[in-house]
Amino acid sequence: MTAEYKVHGDVAVITLNNPPVNGLGLATRVGIAAGLAKAQLDDKVKAIVITGAGKAFSGGADIKEFGTDKALAEPNLLSVILSCENTSKVTVAAIHSVCMGGGLELALGCHYRVAAPGTKVALPEVKLGLIPGAGGTQRLPRVLGVEHALNMIVSGEPVNAEMLAMAPGQKLFDKLAKSAETVLEEAIELAREKAAAHAKSGESFPLVRNLPCKHPLGDAYFQFARNMVKGMAKGFPAPLKCVDAVEAATKKKFNEGMLFERETFINLMWTPECRALRHLFVAERAASKIADVPEDTPKREIKSVAVIGAGTMGGGIAMNFLNAGIPVKMLELKQEALDKGIGIMRKNYESQVKKGKLKQAKLDERMGMLSTTLSYDGLAEADLVIEAVFEDMGVKEKVFKELDRVMKKGAILASNTSTLDVDKIASFTKRPQDVVGLHFFSPANVMKLLEVVRGKKTGKDVMATVMGVAKKIKKIAVVSGVCDGFIGNRMIEQYSRQAGFLIEEGCTPQQVDKAVEKFGFAMGPFRMGDLAGNDIGWYIRKRRYQEKPNMKYSKTADLLCEMGRFGQKTNAGWYDYIPGKRDAMPSDVVNKMIDDHRAKIGLKARKISDEEIVNRLVLSLVNEAAHILEDGIASKASDIDMVYITGYGFPIPKGGPMHFADQMGLYNVMMAMNSFAKNPNDDASFWEPAPLIKRLVAAGKTFNAAS
Repeated sequence: MTAEYKVHGDVAVITLNNPPVNGLGLATRVGIAAGLAKAQLDDKVKAIVITGAGKAFSGGADIKEFGTDKALAEPNLLSVILSCENTSKVTVAAIHSVCMGGGLELALGCHYRVAAPGTKVALPEVKLGLIPGAGGTQRLPRVLGVEHALNMIVSGEPVNAEMLAMAPGQKLFDKLAKSAETVLEEAIELAREKAAAHAKSGESFPLVRNLPCKHPLGDAYFQFARNMVKGMAKGFPAPLKCVDAVEAATKKKFNEGMLFERETFINLMWTPECRALRHLFVAERAASKIADVPEDTPKREIKSVAVIGAGTMGGGIAMNFLNAGIPVKMLELKQEALDKGIGIMRKNYESQVKKGKLKQAKLDERMGMLSTTLSYDGLAEADLVIEAVFEDMGVKEKVFKELDRVMKKGAILASNTSTLDVDKIASFTKRPQDVVGLHFFSPANVMKLLEVVRGKKTGKDVMATVMGVAKKIKKIAVVSGVCDGFIGNRMIEQYSRQAGFLIEEGCTPQQVDKAVEKFGFAMGPFRMGDLAGNDIGWYIRKRRYQEKPNMKYSKTADLLCEMGRFGQKTNAGWYDYIPGKRDAMPSDVVNKMIDDHRAKIGLKARKISDEEIVNRLVLSLVNEAAHILEDGIASKASDIDMVYITGYGFPIPKGGPMHFADQMGLYNVMMAMNSFAKNPNDDASFWEPAPLIKRLVAAGKTFNAAS
């Protein structure tokens, strides 16, 4: 049973016990309903307290049940809440730690609520592409006021209980407890007090549903709210539906408003955006789990970090640790480079101060935790060292031989390489078990993704440690095996090849970028190349030409680099740039270069639709990803989706390339690939569908169902 029942004198206590967050799955709902029924039949019980075991009151509904029979199976959450309201005994919610989603809706169904200070309170359903579906949009405005409630519902962000308790006229909390440790005791005391008072007065219990719900400006306020929310919704339907539902609370009778909320909730659940967000919610949590590394694996203590290289990447990496309160020692071989790097870090922090995102005291505190050295010997006592030097195996070899010489026993040696062989890097040391890849994405202090590259000899305790560190520095860590480019860059190479073929066949860079950005990418491939630096791709291609001489590439990117057009840093790339600005302007010089190249190889420009552009680019990612799964480089399809959502600007409403392919239908994906293989300018061998795709189509399965 995931809800325990105990009687404390004349008060029954129902404790949700479904770790880690006491999710309101079917078994838990059955337990709550059974406890309410048992208390109802016990004449000795005068009141009922509902609370949560462990570190949460309740985190809400069990997302794994969404879209299944269990979600609606009786007792569903609406039925449980109705039982709380209609019982003949006083019900009190003893809220602590986390009270979110269905957990908050359950508490709102109780007659009284006691909250511990520090409790995080939220209705986060909008983050899953939904609105609250068990009365949240109808009850919260009645206890907090329309504006406060709508802000919480539309943002989905948690608010501390103390802040809510201070809201003028709030009726959400009847009491703020002294602490999380005393909240149950204080709730039992309040339950006895209220039971006695009601028995004496004969008054009915207070129900949130009976409270008034109006906004003084009525239609004008909700129109204003819609205008504000529309600009923030970014194509997601749920935020505007939240406004509709709260407006319904002010205009309809309670039961009618509940029906409107429920109908809206169910309709949203089947939208592509909601399916994508639910998929990503589960994927993010799954990414942190490594099959052969149990959660109780001992971790190494990381009290200090060293970073080698004070360039853009090294500085960004260092900021992550300083932000988390972990001291950093930075190494450069020249004082000038060190001073320049530290200056850029300070400017980044000062920019946050000017924007009001950081206090000056915090800036001083963080920079105070940064120390520097010009010698490898100065890094010896760090628990974790991360190199962020030039992407060249010869350079990496020198660095890791030095680290092997100076670092203390048990230190973790990490490489920020984006493509190179981590096993070979580990071989430069006598402690390969301590070596791991930590591939940060630029800008490292902003981007959420961290590819954790596991070498053949990387210790399990090292993996457990770095996954924990990633969480501490607020990164989403995805584990990759060792191969050229790992997960993300191995896939992006195929995406870039397709972009090159498209411009050879008749597209302009701006047409390709616009089509992809309309699809939802943050940036098209050519704008992305200009931002990252076209010379980086050029360096990698030169290596490819030696390693894979038969692989087909468009030569346009090489011709661009031969012209010195490396992107924004040279004010000229696929686009022209005005110094100091990032606006990408179409370039006549580049378009002429493409036309001349097309004529040289004997291709006649053809009209290419946006649909073909998007499908060739996205499905190139999918086919390479299928090979990555077969090779064991990624352990599950959802990990690949997390890489592309958090590191490469793949549109969130599409759920990542693998989820997109699943929604498109893998049979349709395979047919499209077969069609692309017939294009004489393309690489027919690449478009042979990966064996995994063929097997899944034959079995009628999807990527994510098979993972």
